[in-house]
Amino acid sequence: MLFNSVIFLFAFLPVTYVVFWTLRSANSRYLWLTVTGYVFYGYWNWRFCFLMAFSTLVSYSAGLGFLRWDDDPRLRKLCLWLPIVVDLSLLGFFKYANFAMGTVRGFAQWFGTDVNVPHLSIILPIGISFYTFHTISYIVDSYRRVIRPTRNFFEFAAYVSLFSQLIAGPIVRFRQIEEDLARIGTHDRHRWLWRGVSFFIVGLVEKVIIADTLAAFVDPALANYATLSTLGAWLVMLGYSFQIYFDFSGYSSMAVGLGYLFGLRIPQNFNSPYKALDPSDFWRRWHISLSSCLRDYVYIPLGGNRRGDIRAYYNLIVTMLIGGLWHGANWTFVVWGAYHGLLLAVHRRFAVQWDSLPRVLKQPLMFLLVLLGWVFFRSADFTMAVSILHTMFTPTLGGIVAQPQFVVVALSIAAWWSMIGPNVFEMRPAFTFRQRAIATVAFAVSLALIMGTRNSPFLYFQF
Repeated sequence: MLFNSVIFLFAFLPVTYVVFWTLRSANSRYLWLTVTGYVFYGYWNWRFCFLMAFSTLVSYSAGLGFLRWDDDPRLRKLCLWLPIVVDLSLLGFFKYANFAMGTVRGFAQWFGTDVNVPHLSIILPIGISFYTFHTISYIVDSYRRVIRPTRNFFEFAAYVSLFSQLIAGPIVRFRQIEEDLARIGTHDRHRWLWRGVSFFIVGLVEKVIIADTLAAFVDPALANYATLSTLGAWLVMLGYSFQIYFDFSGYSSMAVGLGYLFGLRIPQNFNSPYKALDPSDFWRRWHISLSSCLRDYVYIPLGGNRRGDIRAYYNLIVTMLIGGLWHGANWTFVVWGAYHGLLLAVHRRFAVQWDSLPRVLKQPLMFLLVLLGWVFFRSADFTMAVSILHTMFTPTLGGIVAQPQFVVVALSIAAWWSMIGPNVFEMRPAFTFRQRAIATVAFAVSLALIMGTRNSPFLYFQF
C-alpha cells in the first residue's frame, strides 16, 4: 500500500485513525497499530507477514532473555548474537543470495572456469532492510543497557510493524519513541494534529508534485541513456539528484506526519542535505537514521577514530561499503558506498584546507560530488554508469530531454527548495487560516495528480 494512493488516503488511514482514538487503553492501541501494520504490509504480499512476525518474535524473546539473565554475561551474549544471526540470515537469503551466487559465477568466469551456480526465484520482501535494522538496534541497545526491553509483546510488535515507517523508514530506534509508546493510552488527539497534517501534506507535495514530475523526464531519458548528449546527461543526473531527494524526503516527511497523528514523534530523517558543506556534513543530514545507525553499530565498534588516522580512514570506508551494500545487492551500490567512504576519508585528511574555502564554493562543490555518486547509485550496471560519466565529461552529440524549458523550470524549483529553502522541520505548522488554505490547495493538487495518473512507488521501497 502506498501513502500516495486513494485506498490509503480515503480508506486505510481514516479507519485506522478513527478506531485508534476510539480505543482507550494502551494495550488496545498497541494491538490496533499491530493489526493495521500487518494489513498495510500484507496489502503488498500477505505471505511475508509471517517473516516479519517471526523476526518480531525472535527479537522480543531476546529482550526477555536480557531481563531474565541480567547478571549472566555468557547468556546475555547468546541473547545478543543468536537473534542477530537469525535476522541477518533472513536478510542475507532474501536480499543477497542471488547476488552472492552471481558474484561467484562472475569470478569463476574471469579465471576461465564455468561454475554451475543456480539462480533462485526469490522475491525480495519489501521493507525487510528497514524492519531488520529496527529489530537489530533493539537487541543491541538492550544488550548495552541503553534501553530496558519491554515485557509487553504488543508494544514491541506495534513498534516493529508501525505502518508509518515500516516500508522505507526512517529507521526508528526503540529508545527514540519509547516514551511515546509508554504513554500511548493517555495521548491527546489534538496535541499534534495540525503538525501531523502539515508534515504529511508537505511530504505529499514533495513526492507527488516535485519528485514524480522530475521522474517524468528522468526515467525515460535514463532508459535510453546511450542516446543522450552531454547537456542531456547533466540535466538528467541533476533531475535524478532532486528526484531521489524529494522522493525519499517526501516519504520521511509523511512518516513523521503520520506518527504525529497517532501521538508518536518519529525523528527527523532529512535536514536539507544539499546544503551540506562537506562529506561529513552531508551524512549528518542525509538519511540521518541510517547514517547514525552505521555510526553507532558499525563505525564506532570498529574503533571509530580512536586508533589513529589510518585506522579511521579504513573504518570510514568499510562502514560506507556496508552502507552501500545495505541499499541493494549490486556492485554499483558497493562502489557508491566506497566512493562516499573515500570522500569522508579524504575530507578527514584535508579538512583544514577544505574548511578554508568560502561557503559559496563549498556547497556547490559538495553537491557536485554527491551528484557524481548518484550515477553509480542509479545505474543498473557498470556499463551504464561508465557510459553516463563518459557522456557527461566528453562533448557528445545526441538528445537533450523532452520539453527542455519545462525541465529547467522544474529543476530550478527543486534546486531552490532543497539548496536554499526551508525543510519541513523548519516550516511553521499550518495553524493560521492562510497556512491552512495553502495546505488545502496543495493537498487538492496532489490528490488530483494521484487520481489522474498511475500511483508511483517510492524509490526506497526497493531497498
